[in-house]
Amino acid sequence: MTAPAPVALAVVGPHDPPQTLETAVTAAALAVDDLAWLQPGDSVFLKLAANSPHPYPATTAPEAVSALVRLLKARGAGRVVVGDQPGVAHVYQDQKTWRGRGLEVLERNGLAPAARAAGAEVHCFDQAGWGAFHPESLERPGHWSGAVMLPDILNDIDHLIVLPRVSRHVLAGATLGLKAAVGWLRDDSRRDLHQDGQGFQPKIAEINWLPSLRDKLRLCLSLAHRVLTTFGPDQGHVAAPDPGLVIASPDILAHDLAALGWLLWCRTHHTPAAELIRLKDPYRLWPGFFNRIFVGRVWGLAALAGSRGYVGYEPEIPSQDRVLARAAELRGGWPEVELRIAGQAPPAEILGHLRRACQPPPAEAQVAAA
Repeated sequence: MTAPAPVALAVVGPHDPPQTLETAVTAAALAVDDLAWLQPGDSVFLKLAANSPHPYPATTAPEAVSALVRLLKARGAGRVVVGDQPGVAHVYQDQKTWRGRGLEVLERNGLAPAARAAGAEVHCFDQAGWGAFHPESLERPGHWSGAVMLPDILNDIDHLIVLPRVSRHVLAGATLGLKAAVGWLRDDSRRDLHQDGQGFQPKIAEINWLPSLRDKLRLCLSLAHRVLTTFGPDQGHVAAPDPGLVIASPDILAHDLAALGWLLWCRTHHTPAAELIRLKDPYRLWPGFFNRIFVGRVWGLAALAGSRGYVGYEPEIPSQDRVLARAAELRGGWPEVELRIAGQAPPAEILGHLRRACQPPPAEAQVAAA
C-alpha cells in the first residue's frame, strides 16, 4: 500500500516581516520529511519560477529562497545552486542568437541577491551556452514526439527543490509546481511545447517525469501570502489573503492539488468580480489563439504556421485541471494527501476547502488529459 503524500501548511500574515516568513517556510519544509534525504556534502539545485524581471508574486518569493538555502547549509549541504531560465520574452537563445541575460533578470526581480546573501551560487541556463544541454525522453508513450533538451547542470546535482509561486497563467490556466518545469527547457524544446496546442498542457506535466527531474526531486514549496489571481504570469490582480499560506510537499502533484485549491479560494474570496471579467482574465477567452500569437512573435511566421490552437478549460476542482490530470496518469494514480500543520492551523473553512481540493476526482468529474 502506497504511503500518503504529506502536504505541510504553515500560515503567514499578509504583512509579516521577512524573518517571520522565512521561519514559516523552514517549518513547512521540515514538517514533510525533516530533510531525511540530505547527506553531508550533497549538492542541491533550487529551481525558481523566474519567468520575468517582475517581483513576487509574479516570480518566486525571495524569502522562500533565503530560508531554504540557509536550512540546507545548516543541515550540511555542500554546493547549493539557485537558478532558472527566464521566459523567452525576456531571454532567448538559439545557435545564432542570445537576446537578454538570465542573470540580469534574476538581479532585477530580487532572486539573485537573495540567493547570494544566503550563501548560494546563482546559475541561469543560458550562461552555460546553447550546447550545455542534453536530450532526455519519457520512459513511456507521451505527447512529446522526440527528446527534450535539459541543462547539463542536472548531471552534477544530487537533489532538486522546486520553488514555484501560486498564480493564474494566461496560456496554461495556472502556474504552480508542475508548470515551473518549463524553465528547464532549452528554447527549441519550448518552441515544440508551444506549437503543439493539443499537447500543450499534458506536455507540461510530462516534463516532470523526465528521468533526471523525476528521480532527483525532493521538495516542492510555495510561499503564497501573495497570489496572482488573474491574467498571469507577469501581471494581474494581486490578492493578499489573511492568512496567507506556505505549501510544501515532496510529491509535486500533491503540492499542486493544494496550491490550485488555494488559487481557486483566492479567486473566489479575495478577487473583486470586476477583475474576473474576460478582458482582465483572458485565459477565459481564447488561450490557444494567444499562444499562437506568442509563437509567431518569438519564433517567427514559419513556427506560427506549424502551430495548433486549443480551447481553455476552467476546472471547478483541482483534479479537473489538465496538467494535473496528466500528472496523475504518469504517477499511476492520484495521491492520497495527508495535510500536516506546521505551527498555527489555518482557519477551519480554509482547511476544509484544501482537504476537499486534495481529494481524487469522482469518476463522473474526471477530465481526459489528452
